[in-house]
Amino acid sequence: MRKRTAHRWRLSMTLVIGVFVACGTFWLVQLLNRGEEEMLADKRLNEPDYIIERFSVVRMTKDGKPSYIVAGDKLVHRPIDDASEIDKPVVRNLSSTHPPMDMTAERARVDENNTRVQLKGNVKIDRAAQGKSPAMQMTTQALTVYPDEDRMQTDQPVQIVQGGATATGTGMKANNATRQVQLLGRGTIVYPPRNAPAKTKQENG
Repeated sequence: MRKRTAHRWRLSMTLVIGVFVACGTFWLVQLLNRGEEEMLADKRLNEPDYIIERFSVVRMTKDGKPSYIVAGDKLVHRPIDDASEIDKPVVRNLSSTHPPMDMTAERARVDENNTRVQLKGNVKIDRAAQGKSPAMQMTTQALTVYPDEDRMQTDQPVQIVQGGATATGTGMKANNATRQVQLLGRGTIVYPPRNAPAKTKQENG
């Protein structure tokens, strides 16, 4: 009897362990499947919902007037964060009260409800002359632009050429509406002399 009882106990324990192992395996499979489903869902959400080749978009002001135009070779929009990625972007100021200004770069990201443009790679800005204000050219490797506010900023090295003068800095904040430019960090300002071909330098702290 004792042998039969012991045998039954061993059999019962084996069955219980088998049930736990089976339940654990089932739970693990379900967990893995759920993880794969979530990963696939995230991947699907991050896929572009539309792609536009050779595009241009005009941003309007609140009173219905053209504010600026964004163009490029290719636009890819991703719905997961409502952001657009642009190849070879061109941002052009259409304001009638400020000098025309063109911005170009290798790529750009437009986000925050289309109010922020992040330009990256060989960023160049050309602002036309107007009145007594001479033309301006600026180069840097990254620039964040807020077109609706007509301002821009960067924490990257920047060079500005205007009216024969050249200024450099390790960062910059600019407001096109007020035509104010603030160079950050240490840099140099080179002014063209009036009567001599030599240039002079000043340190910009």
